[in-house]
Amino acid sequence: MSSCSPSITTMIRMDHTHVMAVFHRYHAETSWWRKRAIVELACTALEIHAQLEEEIFYPALSEVMAGDERLAKSKPEHDKMREDIAKLRSMGPEDAAYDARFMQLMREVMHHVADEETVLLPTAERALGSQLSALGVRMTKRRMQLVARNRPTAIAANTAGTFPLASLAAISLGALAIAHCLRPAPARRIRRYE
Repeated sequence: MSSCSPSITTMIRMDHTHVMAVFHRYHAETSWWRKRAIVELACTALEIHAQLEEEIFYPALSEVMAGDERLAKSKPEHDKMREDIAKLRSMGPEDAAYDARFMQLMREVMHHVADEETVLLPTAERALGSQLSALGVRMTKRRMQLVARNRPTAIAANTAGTFPLASLAAISLGALAIAHCLRPAPARRIRRYE
């Protein structure tokens, strides 16, 4: 495998950072449409992340942590998270319990992330060192499949609603890059040697 591939533990940490950044965009006074975008983006990211961990990371880790209670509690925590997500999706931002339900999900996820980052990821880095890149490649491929199934257009729209300035900057940079690529090459000077 290529050494340029991020390791699975790096990818998991990046997912954690992303969802924490999404969580921090949510405030009680946020407009209803933006709350919906933030919640949908967080929920989709969490569902994809949990599935990736359950399909790829936890099985690899269970080989070196068989019977460990910290690893054993990870899947039930994911199941509880999925229940909370289903409840959130069954209500709307106008519901009085919406903010509290999302805050509860945030607390549960932060606790889960703390356990993973202090116990499971360091253990994986010690015990699975030579496999981390290959597992990262598998996770990347599977992530692409899951994103394709989870309405990529909705994910993009929710990302723009959650991070409007960053999205605008990314779109602007992309447009500049395209414009630069489409610009004709400057006329080449022909040097005559006399």
